[in-house]
Amino acid sequence: MFDKTFKLHFSIFLIWLFTISGIFGILSDEYSDWFLSMTPLNLLLTFIILIINIEELKPNVAIALAIPFFTGFITEALGVNFGLIFGTYAYGENLGLKVFGVPLMICVNWALLTAATADVAKYISKNRFLSALIGAALMTGLDMLLEVSAPRFDFWEFDGGVVPLQNYVGWLVTAFVAHLGYQLLKPKTNKLISWHILISIAVFFAVFLFF
Repeated sequence: MFDKTFKLHFSIFLIWLFTISGIFGILSDEYSDWFLSMTPLNLLLTFIILIINIEELKPNVAIALAIPFFTGFITEALGVNFGLIFGTYAYGENLGLKVFGVPLMICVNWALLTAATADVAKYISKNRFLSALIGAALMTGLDMLLEVSAPRFDFWEFDGGVVPLQNYVGWLVTAFVAHLGYQLLKPKTNKLISWHILISIAVFFAVFLFF
């Protein structure tokens, strides 16, 4: 019991350590570039924290997480290369290794956000279709926060510097599809970890709305 409790509390501590240090690091003149270059590592470590706190690591967990990962990759590749789904945009250099113009970490982000928002959505509604819609709406809301800082952080930028409505519609539909597949397999992620991940992401990007 002690080990399980310690792991949970230490995981929450790390989530907020990454968030708070990232905020102050990026706001600093001297270390901003370094902290932004660490974004892929931050995403990966947060994803690992989500995984190690899953109650039962069964094959269905890997399949469930693979659904939003590859759904994200396919739709992002169509967007980056053909201007479909989300509009015409390109990724910068701070999200790491790219395949067909899509950073692999953005696909990890799709899996991470789907898992975390699914826990919150299922808390609101047990109906799979309604919870999938709620989860998709939560992800779209987070994307609205991300879009403000994405060009500044060299994550991605849309042509002309204007985010089209198409992007948010694309996010809502794609996230809904990802949620339907993910929630069907019912992976037992830790709900408390999911709440902390989502709140920390919202806090992080909300700060940069003002600074």
